[in-house]
Amino acid sequence: MEKTRFCCVRHGETAWNTQRRLQGQLDIGLNDNGEGQARAAGRWLARQGGIDHLYASDLSRAWRTAEHIGAALGLQPRPAPELRERRYGIFEGLTYAEARVTHPGPYARHEAREPDFVIPGGESLRQFHDRVTGRLCQLASEHEGQTLVLVMHGGVLDIINRFVRGNPLDTPRDFLIPNAGLNWISHGPGGWQLESWGGTDHLAAGALDELK
Repeated sequence: MEKTRFCCVRHGETAWNTQRRLQGQLDIGLNDNGEGQARAAGRWLARQGGIDHLYASDLSRAWRTAEHIGAALGLQPRPAPELRERRYGIFEGLTYAEARVTHPGPYARHEAREPDFVIPGGESLRQFHDRVTGRLCQLASEHEGQTLVLVMHGGVLDIINRFVRGNPLDTPRDFLIPNAGLNWISHGPGGWQLESWGGTDHLAAGALDELK
């Protein structure tokens, strides 16, 4: 088995990121800063070279980020709907503070990271985990020995980090997920490995973290 490498990229910044508003699967576009972050990620990856394929969530904030990266790499993004953000149901469109006040019971269970709690109108962490990791493993099998860029969302990266490190879904997060950050993982004979995480050397200071 040859090693397959993935650069997992969070989408660039949106206006809702700056407002600390839950986007979920609502289709929010990049703001001007996010457009610049996406172009910067593309330039950095182009300098590294050796990228074989580019996949992205089909939500516009991820897809637009992938279009900028693809322009720099000479690759056309391919849609991967399984890499969409978690469906946050009744929380979508609310700030974290508003969700906590408006839906205190469900939000407390969400904040406690109960793996099997299904957000009303949304999905559970376990359902989210299964669709994300299922697609990730499929891509590793389909592209053995190659290097891929995957453009996705903060919640998806949270799942991937835990999956690769073998950490439970309900443990507190101990890593950052900045907008347009570059996160390298690989799959080979020894299984999954985390190579580097949260790279922002290509960005101006101040990239926003996905809230825990």
